[in-house]
Amino acid sequence: MSLTSALQTGVSGLSANSTAVGGISENIANANTVGYKRSFSQMVTTTASQGSDKGVLSVIAQEVSTIYAAGGLIATNSSTDLAISGRGFFVVTEQPNETNQGNFLLTRAGSFLPDADGNLVNAAGYYLNGFPYDGDGNLLGVDRSSFASMEVVNVGTVTLAADATTAIDASGNVPSQETGLTTPGAPFITSSEYFTPLGAIERINISWQPTSTANVWEVTVSDNNSTTLGSFDMTFSDSGATAGAPSSYTNITSAAVAPAAFAMDASTGVVSLTLNNGATPQPLTMSFGAIGSFAGMTQFSGDFSQSYDRDGSNLGELVRTEFDDAGTIFGVFDNGTRRPLFEVPLGVVDNPNGLGERAGNAYQTTVDSGSFQALTPTGGRVGIINAGALEGSNVDIAQEMTDLIRFQRAFSTNASVVTTVDEMMEETTRLKR
Repeated sequence: MSLTSALQTGVSGLSANSTAVGGISENIANANTVGYKRSFSQMVTTTASQGSDKGVLSVIAQEVSTIYAAGGLIATNSSTDLAISGRGFFVVTEQPNETNQGNFLLTRAGSFLPDADGNLVNAAGYYLNGFPYDGDGNLLGVDRSSFASMEVVNVGTVTLAADATTAIDASGNVPSQETGLTTPGAPFITSSEYFTPLGAIERINISWQPTSTANVWEVTVSDNNSTTLGSFDMTFSDSGATAGAPSSYTNITSAAVAPAAFAMDASTGVVSLTLNNGATPQPLTMSFGAIGSFAGMTQFSGDFSQSYDRDGSNLGELVRTEFDDAGTIFGVFDNGTRRPLFEVPLGVVDNPNGLGERAGNAYQTTVDSGSFQALTPTGGRVGIINAGALEGSNVDIAQEMTDLIRFQRAFSTNASVVTTVDEMMEETTRLKR
């Protein structure tokens, strides 16, 4: 190797080690950056003569990112802060409602907060995307091999339309000691609320009149205006394995005036009502319990009790959101309804280290990163989502400081090589004198 070659080699060492120190400084500066992935330099030997055994060996610094390595989780007080335990990435865009699939990015920085329009955006300005649920709580037409089915996650403009009640289930107990008396006591009066198609709250009234016949009750059903719709006798079994359960429904009588209606299936204990509360009457069913079943009303000695389970709701305004570890965002509304709004999938690629880096700790899919899929967070290689937490940087300060000393020493040694070669070249020029 000539002196000139030795000088070039020393200069390449200075350049490579200074590049490595630059990478270390970036890592240290981002030690507290959410979702930051450290990079490090690998020294790669190069040969000026491309394979000649007399070639000049120099060195370059090849930067390698550790996108695959997760940082530690940091607990926060924000329910919209999200962290991933696993290999997946959040799918984000620079603009809400992005239609160009080439502009979708991946990130682990989950510091999301609603903007003025209710869109979840992280501190770097990237909008979270997911799959929207329809009004019935279903995911429809989801393409998990592309970004095409995704929408920006919005938690600020969600309202829940009124949902008319279609079914009411009655359960409870009527006291057996109240029946079979010569002079029965007064009826027990209860009522169940229901929702009209416009979300108004009305009530169905039920009268439980004990009769002079043991174990028999006369049940009368009235509408919101206390107008009788119909009645029936409900008999309970008093012995055997089904003691206390309904044994028969008899004397079914309709008093409803059209368009209202009243009917009952004596085998199932289900009353079918038509309520005259709008231009189109509202159909509704009430279940009192099947024959021989303890799932509905029962009769045992003791106190009277009754409760109703009904569907439907009035107009609901979003109160708060909740996340589960499977990536579902639930909306909790002021009418007591809890409904799924979005699934936040986790994007996975075959080779995370092949992703292209973008500003703000975001990454773009490339040919080297392999195929993309947006999968439901179920653990395993995909991971789960932790709400109320953030993923910290994967930078280890102790490791960075150790590397800094190592590369600084290497830089100093290469500088010594350059100065030594310079002295040798100066000495060589003196030989001519």
